Amino acid sequence: MARWEEIERDAPEFAARVRALFDAGTNKTIATLRRDGSPRISASEAQFTDGDITLGMMPGSLKLRDVRRDPRLAMHSPTLEPPPGDPSTAPGDAKLSGRAIEIPPPPDTPHAGAGFFRIDIEEVALTYVGTPADHLVIESWHPSHGYRRRTRA
Repeated sequence: MARWEEIERDAPEFAARVRALFDAGTNKTIATLRRDGSPRISASEAQFTDGDITLGMMPGSLKLRDVRRDPRLAMHSPTLEPPPGDPSTAPGDAKLSGRAIEIPPPPDTPHAGAGFFRIDIEEVALTYVGTPADHLVIESWHPSHGYRRRTRA
């Protein structure tokens, strides 16, 4: 597992593009695990804070119960539609997976019982249509092997 700042140090250009996609909109999609192991997806706000990706969850929310029971999660950036006619100019999609680690609430939190977390990152991926638009490009970062770039026809 890794903190966001480790990815920024190891692969700064990749990290900057991933961060730009996550910062492109307020709502990200988060996947948590229900008690029976099936996935639950929810909207979530997340931010890059002091070398970490952090997020909060409202008290009593199902996703808060999910991560307190099983901290594994995945997060997807806001989806940006490709421009008409040329999908290779679209920025792509960013996603990450890891574990939610509970942290103390900020001092000015108005929500008693809310949960605040940083994400210990297991993997980050960026996918987009290549140029020419006849292949997919997959860039990723993993703690055991660092940055990789692959293509798929």
